[in-house]
Amino acid sequence: MKKFDWKSKLTSRKFWAAVVSFVTMLVVALGGSDALAAQITGLIMAGASAMAYIIGEGLADAANAKKADTADSATESNAEQKEGDGKTTETTPDTPSETAADNADETKQNSD
Repeated sequence: MKKFDWKSKLTSRKFWAAVVSFVTMLVVALGGSDALAAQITGLIMAGASAMAYIIGEGLADAANAKKADTADSATESNAEQKEGDGKTTETTPDTPSETAADNADETKQNSD
């Protein structure tokens, strides 16, 4: 048996147009006035719009959260690989005086 997808139905304009049409015809058939049918139609469409917006925003937030989690796990994975590869990185001196001091130390050690 195929699973019924409520999210797509509740956000479908065609679905809500069908609901409004059915309810409007039911109100008129049961003796309600055109004004009453118009009020009910407006109420249903306003509720449907709000519901579709809320569901749509929820789906968008869920997709963004999933994308952020995927990016975070990829960053953590890259960091773990860099830590575990055993490679050392050389640091560059911050100032020219540090470079001169380092060179002087190396020269002194080589002469000994």
